Amino acid sequence: MSKKKLTCHCGGVEGQVEVPETGFEKIMRCNCSICKRKGYIIGIAGPNDFEIIKGENLLKLYQFHSKTAKHYFCTICGIHTHNRPRRDPKIYGINIACVEGIKPFDLKNIPVIDGENHPHDKK
Repeated sequence: MSKKKLTCHCGGVEGQVEVPETGFEKIMRCNCSICKRKGYIIGIAGPNDFEIIKGENLLKLYQFHSKTAKHYFCTICGIHTHNRPRRDPKIYGINIACVEGIKPFDLKNIPVIDGENHPHDKK
């Protein structure tokens, strides 16, 4: 594992994420109403593998629908840096485009999880 720097666009928010030497073990896209609009690729980090080290006061929390998932973005530049997913609010979904050394456009065949039909939405 190595610590990688995560930043928003303006650099106001900075974090560190533990990433295996071979890259994130699990990456995906989600087709829920917010993730498909953001279009970001999610890297999964464990509960102790991510921390904000600068600019926590610049982060804004956005929640909707079940208000279980927590989506965070920088209030200065608007970049979504990470989330706490509703399927497991203890882990982190990292916007891998914010992580140093990762080239998201080089990634191929990224699986899509079905957030559109999430079990929390069933009544």
